[in-house]
Amino acid sequence: MKRRIFLKGSMAAGAIAVVAGAGLLAPTRVLAATWPEAAFTAKSEADALKAFFGSADAQDSGDVTLKAPLQAENGAVVPIKVMTSLADVEAIAIIVAKNPSPFATSLQMAAGSAGGMFSARIKMGQTSPVNCYVKAGGKVYKTSQEVKVTVGGCGG
Repeated sequence: MKRRIFLKGSMAAGAIAVVAGAGLLAPTRVLAATWPEAAFTAKSEADALKAFFGSADAQDSGDVTLKAPLQAENGAVVPIKVMTSLADVEAIAIIVAKNPSPFATSLQMAAGSAGGMFSARIKMGQTSPVNCYVKAGGKVYKTSQEVKVTVGGCGG
């Protein structure tokens, strides 16, 4: 009985390998957006914002909430959560002002696809303001919170 199961599994794996090798399993639609290389390689917050959003202009908003620890024990793993009640959220970006590369993470959403909630773990080299930017309805909104790092995460 186990021999039959082994032979069936081998035949199925062989068939999948042949189909994949022939290029028949190629994706017809790619869902991932392009990587914002210019934003990640920017050395200043303003340059990162211009590269990601096209503009460095942002207005403070009470509709954007950033939940992060006041003191992070390990800068290599700082949990953050961004929530917004704004409609038509297009993108969310997190920038750590004092990191060597300030652009920490981002999320781009398809039109009308999701609500404005994003959770991630970021890396911080030292105590710094963490700035959250949300693009909604063609405008960029901002909120900020200072996070104190006790153990360096970026080589510290």
